[in-house]
Amino acid sequence: MKLSPLNQRRWRNFKRNRRAVWSLVIFGILFGLSLFAELLANDKPILVSYRGELRSPVMSFYSEKDFGGDFPTEAGYSDPEVQCLIVTGGLEKCFDEPTSLIEAVANDMPLADEGFAKGWMIWPPIPYAYDTIVDVPGVAPAPPSETNWLGTDDTKRDVVARIIYGFRLSIVFAGIVVAGSSLIGIIAGAVQGYFGGWTDLVFQRFIEIWTGMPSLYVIIIVFAILGRSFWLLVFLTILFGWPSLVGVVRAEFLRARNLEYVRAAKALGVSDRVIMFRHMLPNAMVATVTMLPFLITGAIGGLASLDFLGFGLPSSAPSLGELTLQAKQNLQAPWLGFTAFFTFAIMLSLLVFIFEGVRDAFDPRKTFS
Repeated sequence: MKLSPLNQRRWRNFKRNRRAVWSLVIFGILFGLSLFAELLANDKPILVSYRGELRSPVMSFYSEKDFGGDFPTEAGYSDPEVQCLIVTGGLEKCFDEPTSLIEAVANDMPLADEGFAKGWMIWPPIPYAYDTIVDVPGVAPAPPSETNWLGTDDTKRDVVARIIYGFRLSIVFAGIVVAGSSLIGIIAGAVQGYFGGWTDLVFQRFIEIWTGMPSLYVIIIVFAILGRSFWLLVFLTILFGWPSLVGVVRAEFLRARNLEYVRAAKALGVSDRVIMFRHMLPNAMVATVTMLPFLITGAIGGLASLDFLGFGLPSSAPSLGELTLQAKQNLQAPWLGFTAFFTFAIMLSLLVFIFEGVRDAFDPRKTFS
């Protein structure tokens, strides 16, 4: 699809900002990898070969009975007995000495039923999910090691796995919140600025009352009644976050409503909706895009703050804010504090640099030469 001349100019302006381009590349790689977090960090194998049949535990549920065991619960793939059942095709000897039997099969010991091929498992690079309790000796938090690259937290969960899942969760949360609040805020600001008069006056008084509500207390009260959940937090954050763009959009529409091209469009009988969102809104996009870095970083910081205070996502969720709280509570484990700091610093810096380039791309004063 060929871009219009206007979008081509915007793309050229964006590419001129090398910092924004490299930030977009790095952020795209990091976020793209986090989208496949289940394949990077998981306590289930990516692929299992059992009796010549391929199975994907990260995608489907398999009980221990499916591998020749006794229990209908999900197979514990890190359990030596389950590993032995997979490798040997379900030999009953696995319940005697599973570890030695696995080693024997690995050394080409003949199987009881030669019709079965030896099983195998392909594990993710990090064999722990964000909620996996790591069986390592010593007290928690455990320091970085060969098996846990950034150590474990105070409940012996792998820090790297929680960062991967937490990074994805923070970006998805911020993206949904900013998209929803921006949509509502832009429409409200456009209506206020375009029509003015009593419409603007009533809207402004309502926004003043709405923004004066103690949003943190409301979130705490609602969570106490309904329980903590991801989508409820998204809804409440949008509910209190949409006025952030209203002032900027309203000012741009108030400035442009009496310009000649708007008056000419009205004289020609063009509908108000078309004038507002096809002709006036593009001219207000520079100011709107300028606010997006603050909205994105504010949403991520707000989520981290609520989790840090214990009023955010459920305690079982992979939260970066909860990791920060653990760093505060475990000063003897400095790797937790350094990990939380650098994760937030890198993530927020990349987002700010990207939107800096987007702002330049939408600025009509910047032209490609």
